[in-house]
Amino acid sequence: MKKKFGALLLAGVMFCTMAACFAGCGSNFDVNQGGNQGENPGGENPGGNQSGNSGNMFTMPAGGFDTETPVEITFYHTMGKALREQLDYQLEEFKKLFPNITVTHVQAGGYDDVRDRIQKEIIAGNQPDVSYCYPDHVALYNRANAVQALNDFLPGGDDADVKVVHADGTEETLGLTVEQKDMFIPGFYEEGFKFADESKMYTLPFAKSTEVLFYDKTFFEEHNIEVPKTWDEMEQVCAKIREIDSGCIPLGYDSEANWFITMCEQYGSPYTTASGDDHYLFDNDTNRAFVEEFKGWYDKGYVTTQEIYGSYTSGLFTATTGQRCYMCIGSSAGAKNQQAPKVDNDYAFEVGIASIPQVHPENPKVISQGPSICIFKNSDPQKVLASWLLVKYLATDVEFQAAFSAESGYMPPLTMDTMKTNEAYRQSLEEADGYGNITALSTLFCLEQANAYYTSPAFVGSSKARDEVGALIQAVFTGSKSIDQAFKEAIEECRYFSA
Repeated sequence: MKKKFGALLLAGVMFCTMAACFAGCGSNFDVNQGGNQGENPGGENPGGNQSGNSGNMFTMPAGGFDTETPVEITFYHTMGKALREQLDYQLEEFKKLFPNITVTHVQAGGYDDVRDRIQKEIIAGNQPDVSYCYPDHVALYNRANAVQALNDFLPGGDDADVKVVHADGTEETLGLTVEQKDMFIPGFYEEGFKFADESKMYTLPFAKSTEVLFYDKTFFEEHNIEVPKTWDEMEQVCAKIREIDSGCIPLGYDSEANWFITMCEQYGSPYTTASGDDHYLFDNDTNRAFVEEFKGWYDKGYVTTQEIYGSYTSGLFTATTGQRCYMCIGSSAGAKNQQAPKVDNDYAFEVGIASIPQVHPENPKVISQGPSICIFKNSDPQKVLASWLLVKYLATDVEFQAAFSAESGYMPPLTMDTMKTNEAYRQSLEEADGYGNITALSTLFCLEQANAYYTSPAFVGSSKARDEVGALIQAVFTGSKSIDQAFKEAIEECRYFSA
């Protein structure tokens, strides 16, 4: 493990060293100006993006966005074929508004592949103009001051009220209007500020997911079991289910890391911070106590996790023979994997969807995951403006968000009221059920709990903390480490990584 971290550390040193070389050679590529340093197969970029070599703030051209001169931008993402087809259609619609903007989009692999590719390309100054991102990706890119802050385009921003004329003669406000801002679910919108410099916004939400509690509604109704709303109630329900089926594991929890991080958020106990010299705060009495409590659940056979089980626990949840679980906490975007199989042409059981248990149900906290979009700095302001127009368009266009959500299983970042203006999407939500329409049911529930979403602070090393707390739970549950040892070594590994 140390060898792996050493390699990562060496890569980081090389990244910063090469960035410093660019700075020393007369460019403005300055790692010391990164907004977050203190704190979830394609081709070359057409036009030679130089944004990584510019530490200057964006300045609006005197004439605003030039709708006559051709401008090419590149967009990195992780979309599969069906979603790329949705995107292609929407880009055709976008080009009707701005015929001079050509968007080349690249499926760059998975989220980590996108991150690793862009990290290398920033060094050479040929990164894309727009990309899928997670907050920790942005923190990494901003070690090189590479991501464009969006504040000037937000309501009240310096450039928010500039007008842009479409090809048909109609016009739009360049920036995000107050009405457009209010379209977003607040927790998803606020994710863009979750960096060391909380005055700057670096991302707009694109497609989101969270964790929900899937449960066998048929079984619960047959045995008169109430869906647990708190963790104390969850323990009682697990005990009752074990009385009914002694060979089952009542609860499957797919992500150990999400479980730990969410408990910190629900208790209000420290996890990490994006500021200061020591980011890693999760070794404290409150966190040790809930790990010890859940270790007791594991010992009683009440719960298993993805890493311990060896696969997603949806396999236990959807089983019709042998050992199974009757509840599963997993990704809302993976709802189709929780669909009960058919037996003799009928679904084996009805799936119910509820919020994960809470410490304080009156103040619910559930994790925000799924990609956002960021824009990279560029010496050509027209590229920045074209990128912003694209990002704003994709994030706020209800028709696109409805089609993307229906195809992907992700929830849109927009509010229920906003999404219901699309008649087909509204109808799909109304027809949602726990049989054949479980994906719509999951989305419907997630939109209904719009007040609950949170995002952890992002910094270089935040993903390392996530990995370590997940491994900590696994080690304590299986008995390979004591609680003291697991917390101590997790903190050491995080600090070693950041050294």
